[in-house]
Amino acid sequence: MFKHLSTTMKLLSFSEKKFRGLVKSITGIRPVNITYYQLAFQHKSVMQKDAQGNPLNNERLEFLGDAVLGATIAHDLFVRFPHTSEGELTKIRSRIVNRSNLNSIALKMGFEKLIKTHQISDMSCTHIPGDALEALIGAIYIDRGEKKARKFIRRKIIFKQIDLPELIHTDTNYKSMLIEWGQKYKYPIQFITEEYPISKYRHQSFIAKAYVNDVVMGEGAGGSKKEAQQKAACKVLEMVANRERFKVLLKNDSEAQKHVAGILEC
Repeated sequence: MFKHLSTTMKLLSFSEKKFRGLVKSITGIRPVNITYYQLAFQHKSVMQKDAQGNPLNNERLEFLGDAVLGATIAHDLFVRFPHTSEGELTKIRSRIVNRSNLNSIALKMGFEKLIKTHQISDMSCTHIPGDALEALIGAIYIDRGEKKARKFIRRKIIFKQIDLPELIHTDTNYKSMLIEWGQKYKYPIQFITEEYPISKYRHQSFIAKAYVNDVVMGEGAGGSKKEAQQKAACKVLEMVANRERFKVLLKNDSEAQKHVAGILEC
C-alpha cells in the first residue's frame, strides 16, 4: 500500500519542503520517507483512496502508534517507580494515554496546522488530534525505527508535556473514559444506580451497574452515586483492556478490537 502513496495522494496544500520542516520542528526527527508522515495527518473524513481503492487515512498508523506509546510508557513507569504496585502503575499509565490528554498534547504541539480533515468548528472537541499523535508515532516507528519512536515519546511527550507528580495525584474519570470509548465504537453505555439504606452491615449505600450494549458488564458500590458509577466504569474498562474477557461483547469486531490492547486499565 505505502509504495504507491507518493504518486497517488496530494495530502497537504503546502510544499513538501515546508511540511518536512514542520515535522522536524515538532518531532526533532528528520523524516526519510515523508509519505508516512503525510498519511499520519490524513483523517478518514477526507475519504481519499489510492489507485487500488484502499483508503488513505491514518487509522493503521494510529493502531501501530497506540501500541508503541503504551509499551514505552509502561516500560518507563516500571523503571521510574520501582516500588509502585501494578495497579498504581496502570492508573498512572491510563492518565497519560487517555484521549483528552493526548488531544491536549497534540494541540500544544501545533497539530492543527498539519491535520487534513473536513472543516470543523473546533478540533479540540474531537478525537482527531490525539489520533493523529498516535499515528505520528506509528509513522516514526515505520520510518526511523523503534529507538527513534521511543525517543520522540520520551522527549516530546513524557518529559516535556506531562507533569508526572501532578498526574499521579489526579483522579481519573473512568465514567467519562467509558462513555468516550462507547461513542467511538458505537456501543451504547448506560448506568443504573440504586440506593440502599446504610446499616451496620452495609457502609456503601449506592450500587451502580454499567451496561454496554444492554449487557451488565461492571458493578460498583460506593458511599455516593458518583463513586459507585466510577467503580462500575472502572470494572468495564478492565475488561476492555483484556481482549479475551471482552471478546463476547465485541463480537469479533476487528475495528474495535484493534485498540483494545491500548484501552485504559484501572
